Amino acid sequence: MLAGQRSLFGGGAPSIDGDFRRLRRIQLDATAWLDHCPGWVEGHQEVLDVLAATTRWQRQRVEMYERTVDVPRLVAALPEDGPGHPLLPRMIAALDGRYDVAFTRIGLALYRDGNDSVAWHGDRVARDLPVAIVATVSLGEPRKFLLRPAEGGRALSFALGWGDLIVMGGASQRTWRHSVPKVARAQPRVTVMFRPEWPEGRY
Repeated sequence: MLAGQRSLFGGGAPSIDGDFRRLRRIQLDATAWLDHCPGWVEGHQEVLDVLAATTRWQRQRVEMYERTVDVPRLVAALPEDGPGHPLLPRMIAALDGRYDVAFTRIGLALYRDGNDSVAWHGDRVARDLPVAIVATVSLGEPRKFLLRPAEGGRALSFALGWGDLIVMGGASQRTWRHSVPKVARAQPRVTVMFRPEWPEGRY
């Protein structure tokens, strides 16, 4: 298990809410939407522990201001970087059925502490498509997730963790940007990102 305090809300056998009973849709604009389903994964702590321990985490480097820098979080892809968890196929089956999309690609991100973050962005490849859908499950302690129009404007804020699910669809990856900012202190958190097969790109 990662160092840090075990969540009081994450115990029990892992399972999902296959009926999406707590899901609500937020229409971001005429062409973009976001679904938010709090606590979609029960027993999320075990899933986090298994993924953290069995995944071969990678450092990601990007070009920024004419130099190459490390992204302040670790990433991985399944099955290339690890065996995953037995609950993941059930997540995919439920998401496939609800959204009528084949989620064939699984990406992971590990936020080790409050210093790990991700800057404002739209998913690579998806941000160049007319429409795209990405489903993300947040395991572990909640972190702030910000979402704002690509052209600027007021940001929406969510505290995502403890098995929450968000699904960004329509033109949201192209016309909106999202981020996870740094914080003074934070417990470990893993996000699991489910995507369809797109023309190129691993993550």
